[in-house]
Amino acid sequence: MEKIIAKTFIGQVHQEDSDDLAYSYEHWKDPGLRKLYTMMPILFLGSTINCYDGSLLNGLQTMVPWQTYFDDPTGSRLGLFTAIQNIGGICALLFSSYATDLFGRRTGVCLGLLIVFLGTILQVVPTKDHEGMFIGGRFLVGLGSNLAQGSAPLLIMEIAHPQHRGKLTTMYNTRWYVGAIIAAWTVFGTVKYTTDAAWRIPVGMQAAMPVIQFANDGSSQKIYHANGDLTDHFVQSEFHEIQETIRLEKLNSKHGWTVFLKTPGNRKRLLLIALTSFFSRCSGNGLASYYLHDILNSVGSTESYYQSLINGGLQIWSFLVAIFFSLFVDKIGRRMLFMIAAVGMLISFTLRTACSAIYAQSGNNSAGSAVIAMIFLFYGVAGFAWPGLTVAYCAEILPFNVRAKGLAINFALTATASVFNQYVNPIGLQHLAWKFYFVYIAILIIECLCIWFLFVETKGPTLEEIARLFDGASANIEHAEES
Repeated sequence: MEKIIAKTFIGQVHQEDSDDLAYSYEHWKDPGLRKLYTMMPILFLGSTINCYDGSLLNGLQTMVPWQTYFDDPTGSRLGLFTAIQNIGGICALLFSSYATDLFGRRTGVCLGLLIVFLGTILQVVPTKDHEGMFIGGRFLVGLGSNLAQGSAPLLIMEIAHPQHRGKLTTMYNTRWYVGAIIAAWTVFGTVKYTTDAAWRIPVGMQAAMPVIQFANDGSSQKIYHANGDLTDHFVQSEFHEIQETIRLEKLNSKHGWTVFLKTPGNRKRLLLIALTSFFSRCSGNGLASYYLHDILNSVGSTESYYQSLINGGLQIWSFLVAIFFSLFVDKIGRRMLFMIAAVGMLISFTLRTACSAIYAQSGNNSAGSAVIAMIFLFYGVAGFAWPGLTVAYCAEILPFNVRAKGLAINFALTATASVFNQYVNPIGLQHLAWKFYFVYIAILIIECLCIWFLFVETKGPTLEEIARLFDGASANIEHAEES
């Protein structure tokens, strides 16, 4: 991808010079890049904010004050409490691509953060209609966080040095678990409180991450890439890249959403985006992500303190695994990582179902403990691909002129899958208990087949070669971006 960027956009800079420039930087030796990558985690908080909510709801369900305040929500009512955040996300992502293209990446992020801040305030301020305000606040948090998410990964791709874009884009979505860790351990710290402060403090903490992001300055990319030297050869190449980007954005404004249906290559891209979005949320991971409280109750672990401890430990474990395997995307390959994750999740989830059945029929404590172990194993193998490749893979298969729209579709479909997941799961667990797990075993079998027969390996090829995989032997960057 980086090499083809140099080839296509370099303008007045010679090809042999651009390739050498794009791959000559070692960021730990360059003060500008050191500063840039020290600040990059600020943008990673876009993913962190989005996940904070999922782990937060898991933790709140373990709290007696929260259950009492909202009259012990269960079934479809609990599903609405959980799903409303992603309903807000769906609404945001219908227009997030226009916001990021018209007003810029940074403005799109800031607008989303303001909405998150407002939604957090609505949730924690005591009112007479406390349930309506809580649901409305969660809707705004979903709206704002996903609006910011529509811009943040694009900004990361565009300000990172070309040599590091692949890893940084993959690592962006692994920061999903940082939000889960913060939420889980904040809940753990207040779980023994007996007042409403037990749940208001963790909910209020959601506003901390937007405040941190607003503290970031918007210094120019060229200062980081060349330490203030405006005559630097590589900065000149980037300048010509920006000029070409502006031209392509004007071209992009002429394309509607139907561009994804016009060619076989774009239809296949759309299919892969849809499958990636669906599998990222509906492979059984949503059960422990949002309803760990119910799962642990079903195997005899009912103490709030231990449930919060397990939730916190699970998030740290998931984060470490996801970060570790994100470093291997260029060595193992995207399709192979997806395949390892799918097969591993199928095996561990099947074992978890068997252990749950044994506990339900016999009350065997060892079987109950094995269910908890299988949850940790499940997230260990899931980390090979999810959530790191959810965004990175979709961005990689998209040509520039539809990348913002494609990512908007990716996020919208992911949020839609989450809404289905969050609304259906509590109903299924309430009525079918462990038997409901067979739905996800079937989905995981389908996932393995789809990855094996449909997913395209993007390790190694340049952007031009990736375009050929979708658009045929005659494809090239100009053709892929103007089709």
